[in-house]
Amino acid sequence: MSRKTGDWRRRQYLKTTGAVSAAGITALAGCSDDGGSSEGITIAGTIPTSGSFSSLGQDLERGYELGVQRMNEELDQDVELVLQDDESDAQQLRENLQQITSNNDVDMIWGSFSSLLVTAGSAYAEQRDIPFLGIAFAYEEPHRNDDYEWTYSPFPKSRDMARSTVGLLELIPEDERPSRVGIWEPNSGWGNEQARYWEDRLTEEGYDIVLREQFELGSQDFSTLISQSQSAEVEVLLSNPTPPGGITAVNQMQDQNWVPDILKFVRGADPSAWWSALGEAGAYVTMCPGWVPGLTGNGNENLWQTYEEEYGLDEGQLIPVNVGGAYNLTQVALQTFQAADSMDAGDLQSSLREEEFNTVIGDFGFEDNGLPAEGELTAPTGQWWEGGQRLAYPESDHEYSVDFQYPSPPWDER
Repeated sequence: MSRKTGDWRRRQYLKTTGAVSAAGITALAGCSDDGGSSEGITIAGTIPTSGSFSSLGQDLERGYELGVQRMNEELDQDVELVLQDDESDAQQLRENLQQITSNNDVDMIWGSFSSLLVTAGSAYAEQRDIPFLGIAFAYEEPHRNDDYEWTYSPFPKSRDMARSTVGLLELIPEDERPSRVGIWEPNSGWGNEQARYWEDRLTEEGYDIVLREQFELGSQDFSTLISQSQSAEVEVLLSNPTPPGGITAVNQMQDQNWVPDILKFVRGADPSAWWSALGEAGAYVTMCPGWVPGLTGNGNENLWQTYEEEYGLDEGQLIPVNVGGAYNLTQVALQTFQAADSMDAGDLQSSLREEEFNTVIGDFGFEDNGLPAEGELTAPTGQWWEGGQRLAYPESDHEYSVDFQYPSPPWDER
């Protein structure tokens, strides 16, 4: 399908469902004179269409839009999604949500990107007893320590990321499998949590953690970490940097002529901008973005069909991973509304706690604190290959999956 046709369909969709682009939503939300409608379902949300996470904003928006389209087809109430640009800033996000909820009778809030922004949104929702769904949020500690009652995260968590790392490594024949692991730990709560899970789980499985070093989140100088990793003979390098940090780190690895056999940058290698910035230098890198092309069942076929109809896909082009993650969130919302006795917040909360959800990332339920039930959700691992993110683990025979490419070759052999 041509992009021109897809753009026309999108304009029609926005007009009929009330979901609008981040650029236009502020004015629309501010024009409400009656404080919102008592009819239908209203969902508030923010996305980062500007700021440090702006490369992800469009992907989240498209996943949300496709999901709202599906919800309007399957529910007997109109669904309106009210989105604003949070500028990749937690304070701006809170101001956005304050404005939206002041002008609309909001039934649910959908989150933005990254632990920083998602936790800011969830804190707002918790204060106001509004059900909240958030992806791109692997950090577990807030679920346990902040007494979450309204926040639910249909997304692989730190423990799931560690488990999938073991699964990925086990795809390599045992006599070829690397054993020396290095961890670059961002100096953040999630950075520490993810590093701890990696160290504990991999040590338990017999791997040697030969390096675990902390770095400043947002750092633009990874030269010391690279030298330390090279000296420690790191074969598997694990980290969860920001996307700009991940891109910078790979560029500096190339400058210093060093690359590990396996490089896994959770969150850092998520955006489509990774390949735009790095090209072939970004190949072989793995990530756990929540959803990856190559997954099957639970609505994946419908996702591909509707995405192509709305936005078009060039030959060989893949759906960006965060579109799928966002669409998965909308499936949870749809199934929650379908199961609830009413649109009352307490009934929606009961549905979130009691239902088993079937989405494009898998089948799972929630613990009362909003974590996906332990062990139910596999964190799919993607690998950058031939310009796209393709499912490497778990193994799949889907045309968009890839046999795990290992080891990463030296820079002068690419």
